Amino acid sequence: MTGSIPIETAKTGGCNCGHDHDAEDIVLDVRAIPHAIRHASVFGAFDAIPEGGSLVLVAPHNPLPLLNQLAARADIDVEYLVQDPEEWRLRVTRLG
Repeated sequence: MTGSIPIETAKTGGCNCGHDHDAEDIVLDVRAIPHAIRHASVFGAFDAIPEGGSLVLVAPHNPLPLLNQLAARADIDVEYLVQDPEEWRLRVTRLG
């Protein structure tokens, strides 16, 4: 997977951008992002999420330091969807 960041969508949230997203959350698989820029990539994606919107993160481990950094940027809610040795999925919602 050269030069691409895997992003997909999951039905659950929404935005006010004018497109018909049919209530989709962005899913960002950070396992393919080089470790040196992983947190910055998540910050950029999360900053684009409106209040009440969610970002589903797929990580190789429980990203507690990243969650603490996101919580310092905005009020968040975290829902663990998958806790597997090779894949952790978390829905991070930006609260109002």
